[in-house]
Amino acid sequence: MTVMSLSKALNEGMRKAMEDDPKVLIMGEDVGKLGGVFRVTDGLQKDFGEDRVIDTPLAESGIIGTAIGLALRGYRPVCEIQFDGFVFPAADQIITQLAKMPMRSLGAIKLPVVVRIPCGGGIGAVEHHSESPEAYFTHTAGLRVVACSNPADAYSMIQQAIRSDDPVIFFEPKRRYWEKADVDTADTGWWTPMDKGLVVRPGTDVTLLTHGPMVKTCLEAAQAAEEEGRSLEVVDLRSLNPLDQPLVMESVRKTGRAVVVHEAPVNQGLGAELAARITEQCFYHLESPVLRVGGFSTPYPPSKLEEHYLPDLDRVLDAVDRAFAY
Repeated sequence: MTVMSLSKALNEGMRKAMEDDPKVLIMGEDVGKLGGVFRVTDGLQKDFGEDRVIDTPLAESGIIGTAIGLALRGYRPVCEIQFDGFVFPAADQIITQLAKMPMRSLGAIKLPVVVRIPCGGGIGAVEHHSESPEAYFTHTAGLRVVACSNPADAYSMIQQAIRSDDPVIFFEPKRRYWEKADVDTADTGWWTPMDKGLVVRPGTDVTLLTHGPMVKTCLEAAQAAEEEGRSLEVVDLRSLNPLDQPLVMESVRKTGRAVVVHEAPVNQGLGAELAARITEQCFYHLESPVLRVGGFSTPYPPSKLEEHYLPDLDRVLDAVDRAFAY
């Protein structure tokens, strides 16, 4: 076991992938000499050279377009979008090309491209630097969408994403980059497949469904609820598309109540999809409606107001109280 931060775990995971496969490339703005704005790629260009860790122009559409061309030639590009709000100039390439070309070719074309996106708020950043755009990509057929929440998952999931022959949108919770935990870099036997969720805290009364930066918040809420005699089960979805429906439904059938928590606005977000699927499949097991906790339907606010915008322990516990009130 090695104690490392989430950002270091991603770095080590990409390093291992590059050592194992010379076709793995890293591309993005300032990923080389600077090591990325969050230093996630620190040291990789020095060790693997400028041909494999490539500093690109400030043009997200060009990054993804170039990656698609490289993938067609047999490479496995890992693209860093510097901040979540910067991904939208690349939406055309991601949605109309990356997601569709494999199906258009009836599977003859593989596009093993990973698009890494630091996501969410909590770092006091300015506009366009604290978005949660997962719903745009989970709605796009042809993309795998995953989100890590801790160093161990970061290390394993980035390697699984790079090995996948499908395009992968890889969300990284930027406010958790510096949090540390044990990571076993020697044994791959502990890896959970990246398309599977995990019950990170068992419980019997309410299921909290969450991912990425909100996993820690939900674990804190579960700890606080335990002091009031309530047992909250926390499910880290990990894979947002496809969803691990068997795990979700098994948990909700057990607890009879579900609260979905994410940073993105509640309006037409991932929580709405989860609520619909749970209602369809677990209707007769539910003791209350599926409730949602998330951001508000406004553009992301100035940094001094983000603590009011982002879901916190109190808002999660309030939803739990409402679930019990039915």
